[in-house]
Amino acid sequence: MEPLTELQAALLDSLQRVVDKEIAPIAQEMDETETFPKHLISIFGELGLMQARVPEQYGGPGLDLTTTCMAKELVARTSMTGAQLINQNTISFTLPLLHFGTEEQRRKWLPIVAKGGIVSSVAITEPHAGSDVGAMRTKAVRDGDHYVINGQKCFITMAPLASYITLFARTDSGGKRGVDNISCFIVDMKRPGITLGKTEKMMGQRGTPHSDIHFDNVRVPIDNRMGEEGKGFTSCMHILDLNRPTVAASACGVAQGAFDIAVAYAKERKAFGKAIGEFQGMQFMLADMHMQIEAGRALLYQCTRAIDAGRLERLTEMASMVKCFCTDMAMKVTTDAVQILGGHGYVRGNHVERMMRDAKVLQIYEGTNQIQRMVIARRALGLH
Repeated sequence: MEPLTELQAALLDSLQRVVDKEIAPIAQEMDETETFPKHLISIFGELGLMQARVPEQYGGPGLDLTTTCMAKELVARTSMTGAQLINQNTISFTLPLLHFGTEEQRRKWLPIVAKGGIVSSVAITEPHAGSDVGAMRTKAVRDGDHYVINGQKCFITMAPLASYITLFARTDSGGKRGVDNISCFIVDMKRPGITLGKTEKMMGQRGTPHSDIHFDNVRVPIDNRMGEEGKGFTSCMHILDLNRPTVAASACGVAQGAFDIAVAYAKERKAFGKAIGEFQGMQFMLADMHMQIEAGRALLYQCTRAIDAGRLERLTEMASMVKCFCTDMAMKVTTDAVQILGGHGYVRGNHVERMMRDAKVLQIYEGTNQIQRMVIARRALGLH
């Protein structure tokens, strides 16, 4: 790792104090009660971390991706639910506007996000369309100066708390399958015709709310469409590439948190007259965990620094690599941490038990790791 800048050091120091005071004491409670502490929204908004990537010219902090990922990794060491708020409004609002919105849209919407305290979500996944975006069924039909939207999205993270969503919907009249004719819209969640489904009961990240969103003749102004009509798939894929390193940052954080607990336990737990950390079999496990975390972190920040420098020629390949490697690593490390703690690690209410469940979803969302491997292999074979 390169030395921290003054800004990074000051931000991470302040953030660690917030984690110690506001998140660590309730990390288990959020999981057990499946509730999200809403006061964290204002805290992270005041820190500028929910709106981390909003440029200064629109009132935001203008943090680069590297700094944002450092912050996300730090919080994820204690709670992935808490880490969810870091960069929350980036994939769902900031990046689409910066890359595909008009200057008029940026001047209208980005200052709203820059104030903090606003939650937004991105709505792509549907019951029949996960990694297969081309199977999307939600439709947006042009009607004068509006689009009329009908359909359903599922597993939408933070939807119950969202004021706005970035919605991807099909804009062709024939309902053809495929990635053509998918468009992107900013949708105010107060629009008539929008209803939320039940909050899903998840294996992990239990404190983070997820729900379906139903659209029944929801009218959205044409001015809320980002980018050209029918070109939303291209923008969706590009934004996901730019955001996947933040998923890897959560993975590195949760893995480090579990590793730290495992190391402390191996020093204290006695068996056969000595600490279990003195046994070679245990040492080999810890060594592998340590190496995997460091390798993942090195790949993560190699990727973020390239993106920050505008070196995007390998963006898709590197984003898939870092997301896939780090999330697989997190699953392995947290599983090994449970193993090291033995029966204690398997008990509900133990931090590593929660971390293992939390880590699993990282292999699934923002493109499953099977999809990432297909992307990586196709790039290597020159098939892209």
